[in-house]
Amino acid sequence: MQERGYHHGNLRTALLEEAERSVIENGVAALSLRELSRGLGVSHTAPRRHFPDRAALLDALAQRGFDTLALRLEEAISAAGPSFEDRLRAIAHTYITYAQGRMPLVELMYASKHGAETLGAPGAARAAYAVPYAVIEEAHRVGELADGLDAQDAARLVFATVHGLAVLLSTGMIPSDHAPNIVDTSVSGLLGGLGARSARNARRNA
Repeated sequence: MQERGYHHGNLRTALLEEAERSVIENGVAALSLRELSRGLGVSHTAPRRHFPDRAALLDALAQRGFDTLALRLEEAISAAGPSFEDRLRAIAHTYITYAQGRMPLVELMYASKHGAETLGAPGAARAAYAVPYAVIEEAHRVGELADGLDAQDAARLVFATVHGLAVLLSTGMIPSDHAPNIVDTSVSGLLGGLGARSARNARRNA
């Protein structure tokens, strides 16, 4: 086999990109180091310079997914308005946009986050979760959320809502072209359930 030229980690990146495409299109079960090698035009032993086995590749792929998600959430929050509502809407839209069309990868990410602490995915998962959690914790600290609801419970409610929407969209139970409106409606419901200040003010003024 005539190998393509990969230098200074380019093969590792190429393997991860090709593995992500394969997982999204065919699922985790179909992922094969040998098939990735063939698709990239390298020998079947070349990937082992970076990933000693399939499990190592899957861990790196999950870590990469969490790193990408964290970066997108950080960018969205930074670009959002200063209110908790603005930031929560940015979090919800960003998460669901990321998950749409990538659900097999997202499933791999969540399966991998429970792996051994020596692996990369668990730490990357915590770092990704920390981004929206910091927004929720700050809102709780400054009194933007209802009394009696702690930050952990609020974060669980937010995650359950946005991830549940992502699953419903990925399975076609909610048409994808309805996603923006459904997300906004769900966030409005979340704000009420969380007892957010804007939702409380709206009820007083109703």
